[in-house]
Amino acid sequence: MSPPRVGAGRPARSIAAACGATLALLLPAVGPAEPLPSPLTDAQIPRIVALGPWPPPVVPDPSYRVAGLPAAVAFGQRLFNEPALSANGRIACASCHQAARGFSDGLARGQGLQRGDRNTPGLLNVGGQRWFGWDGANDSLWAQSLRPLLDPREMGGSLGSVAQAVRTTPALRAGYRAAFGEPPGADDERVAVDAAKALAAYQATLRSGRTPFDQFRDAVARGDREAAARYPPAAQRGLAIFVGRGRCWVCHGGPNFSNDEFHDIGRPHFAEAGRVDPGRHGGIRALQASRYNLLGPFNDDLTRATATSTRHVALEHRHWGEFKVPSLRNLALTAPYFHDGSAATLRDVLRHYSELNEERLHADGERLLVPLRLGDAEIDDLLAFLDTLN
Repeated sequence: MSPPRVGAGRPARSIAAACGATLALLLPAVGPAEPLPSPLTDAQIPRIVALGPWPPPVVPDPSYRVAGLPAAVAFGQRLFNEPALSANGRIACASCHQAARGFSDGLARGQGLQRGDRNTPGLLNVGGQRWFGWDGANDSLWAQSLRPLLDPREMGGSLGSVAQAVRTTPALRAGYRAAFGEPPGADDERVAVDAAKALAAYQATLRSGRTPFDQFRDAVARGDREAAARYPPAAQRGLAIFVGRGRCWVCHGGPNFSNDEFHDIGRPHFAEAGRVDPGRHGGIRALQASRYNLLGPFNDDLTRATATSTRHVALEHRHWGEFKVPSLRNLALTAPYFHDGSAATLRDVLRHYSELNEERLHADGERLLVPLRLGDAEIDDLLAFLDTLN
C-alpha cells in the first residue's frame, strides 16, 4: 500500500497550537496532573518510542566465526591501522575512517590511491546491518571490509599481497594466530578473507553512546514527565516534524535511525560528466556475482540462515539511482552528506528536502517524498532535534 501524500502543512508551532493532544495524554499519572506542553501528539508517541532503546543488544554475526572474540577484535584493530595492507604501503583503513570524524574522512568523495565516486560513510554502529556500502554490494561486514583492500582506487592490494603482509609482518602474524588458533596458511584467499573477518570483528565494536534524544525517548517510554520536560523545546518541535508531516521516520526509523534500505531521494546520478553511478542497481549485480556473498564458500554459518536476504534479493529497474539510507546518529561528525558528498552542511540537506525537485524522482508507485516547504524556523527546529542525536 502506498503511503499517503504528505501535504505542505502548517508550521510546527501552529500544529502544536491546534492540537489538543500532548504527551500527558499518554504518560500515566496518579491523580490529576498538569499536561506537559509539547508539540507532539499522542499519535506520534509510538513512533518516538520505536526509535529506541539505545544501545541495542549485541548479537554476534554467525557468518564469521571470530565475531566478538577479543583476540579477533585486537587483531582487527591492528589491521585497521596497518598501511602495509595497501599497494603503496602508506594507506590504512584508518586513513579514510578517522575516529574523530565518526570514522569518516571529511571529504566529499573518498580519497585512496585515487579519488572515488562516493562519500566515505562513517563506521559507528555498522555492526548488525543487513547491507553494506552506499549500493549494498556486500551482505556482510567482513565482505565489505575485504572490498577496499582489493579496490584499485582505494588500497590497491590483492589477495596475495594482503596474505603476504599478514604472513611476513610479525605483529600481524601473531595477531592472526591469536585470533584463529593457527598461523596463516598457504591459501592466500583464505588468509585475506580471515583478515577481513577480523576487521569486521573490530568494526562491530564501534558503537556510539547514548544521546539527549535517548534520554527523552526512554522518559516517554516509562511515563516520566519530569525527565521528558528536560528535552529542549526546539528539539521537541523538530522531532514533531520528524515523526509528523515530514515523515522522516519512514526511512530513518528504528534505534539506528535507518531502515537499512535504499531509496531515490532526487540527487543526481552522475559520478562525473558522462559517467553514471547506478547505485543499488549496480550493487545488486555486484552482490549476486560476488564469490564473497553469504551464499558463497566463506560464510561460516553452515545453516546459511544469514543468507536469506541475499537469496531473495531481486534486480529491478527501480533500483537505478537508489542509495542506502544512512543512520542519523552522530551526524555532526560526518559532513559532508549524501552519497556524493554534495551537501556541505545539515542545513543544506534539509533545504534539499524542503525544495525537492520531484521530477528527479522515480516513484515506482510509491509517494514517499514531496517538497516539505520548510520555513527557516522549522529548519532550525529540525537541526536542534538532529543535534540531540550526537
